[in-house]
Amino acid sequence: MKKATMKKSGANEAKGGGSPSRHIDARIKELADWRGDTLARIRSVIKQAVPDVVEEWKWRGVPVWEHDGIICTGETYKAVVKMTFAKGAALDDPTDLFNSSLEGNTRRAIDFHQGDKIDEKALKALVREAAALNVSARAARKKPKSA
Repeated sequence: MKKATMKKSGANEAKGGGSPSRHIDARIKELADWRGDTLARIRSVIKQAVPDVVEEWKWRGVPVWEHDGIICTGETYKAVVKMTFAKGAALDDPTDLFNSSLEGNTRRAIDFHQGDKIDEKALKALVREAAALNVSARAARKKPKSA
């Protein structure tokens, strides 16, 4: 009998079987157009920015990237690929990447349309900042209260 092993990444098995990463692979392949290419590029940038990022598959088919909490999601629609940052309102965005969901108190998003060029350097910086924010928030929650 084969011994069960835990994945170090903590990636949950998606409902219906298969790893979240495989579900994201399948979504990219299924789109087979500019949206799949854009999602694949975004995914690559995220993995370069935060190499130990954990991929998840949530909410009936939304790719999610986590590092001590949700960094961002990658939703695909007919005319846009939307990259939503869970704590985007708390992030510095010196290059004005955020162009959607600007009115909220917490989230911010980047809508990519067909033909848009991705500023990979700025996007990596934003992803790294989001991961760092998650790490600092986690550390703050674990800190013992002083007497």
